[in-house]
Amino acid sequence: MKKLMYLVLGTSLLFSCKKEGCIDPIALNYNPDVHINNGSCDYFTTTPYDIITPYGFPDMIIPEDNPMTIEGVQLGKKLFNDPILSANNTLACINCHMPESSFSDPNQFSTGIDGFLGNRNSSALINLGWSSSFNWDGSSTTLEEQAFEPITNSLEMHNSWNNVENTLNQDEEYLLLFKQAYNIDYIDSTHVVMAIAQFERTLISNNSKFDKYSRGEEVFTTSELNGFAIFNSEKGDCFHCHGTSLLTDNLFHNNGLDSEPFLDFGLGNVTKNTSDNGKFKTPTLRNIEVSAPYMHDGRFATLEKVIEHYDSGGHFSSTVDPLMKKLGVGLNLTNQEKSDLIAFLKTLTDYDYITSE
Repeated sequence: MKKLMYLVLGTSLLFSCKKEGCIDPIALNYNPDVHINNGSCDYFTTTPYDIITPYGFPDMIIPEDNPMTIEGVQLGKKLFNDPILSANNTLACINCHMPESSFSDPNQFSTGIDGFLGNRNSSALINLGWSSSFNWDGSSTTLEEQAFEPITNSLEMHNSWNNVENTLNQDEEYLLLFKQAYNIDYIDSTHVVMAIAQFERTLISNNSKFDKYSRGEEVFTTSELNGFAIFNSEKGDCFHCHGTSLLTDNLFHNNGLDSEPFLDFGLGNVTKNTSDNGKFKTPTLRNIEVSAPYMHDGRFATLEKVIEHYDSGGHFSSTVDPLMKKLGVGLNLTNQEKSDLIAFLKTLTDYDYITSE
């Protein structure tokens, strides 16, 4: 602890008495009566964290009120891995978003601190900085907003933000780290989610065999090339929703999983528009080989079963997407074509990403 403090003081501490107390005016404080001025005028400078745009990707849009810093990212990573955010100190974000599963859960549904199962599969966390909506139903529009949800969800961490703030403000290490990253004397919920969001924006996957092929660094096998061709043709019909460098259009579709009545309205639960019922966000196909099970409810355990769903044509409903052009007919892929398509999908696995710490 002393070594960390000396390091910080030695490299990034300036002194300023321009304001009384250190509290960010944008913060959402769940303990409004708490004494937030510790009498210190210490001010820490931060170090910018530069995100280099990967080949073929658009530029990432960073919120002006939460610029990327090394201190913020490191703090967010610590919070992501720390069960301190859960009510009984047993569950961390990483327990439902495991790196080896592309920051998803290999179980169909995740188990919360009370032993209850969720009702949707934990989404893989990949290239989130290029998305404008989050969760399967798009219920959040920013990473910061999304990070608020699991803490108080009764099926997940089942905590209260009042309790989170009290716990973190009794931790000397966190007091120092939040001071270093945000120059605040009182740790509030707003800066907790800001730090987590900063870390999540660094979860960038762009070094799969597919990426290396795109950059001219590797070549595909015959089977992978055939699968790539099927993927990008009306035969496979994959490219309409997954044909970007991000391998998702970041939109919402009803892909014919169910007939009506729907057990889960998806986007319709958020918009309250019946035309959105049964629509879910298109997941990225990056690292799809390791992020099973698939679909919003994790109903398909293997890629083979996913392809069988599309090959069968899917189920009709009033909101099924027009892109499901083979509805009720099917793609009629041969066994070899299915095998080739899976071979291509496996080129999307970024082993550097899923083995990173």
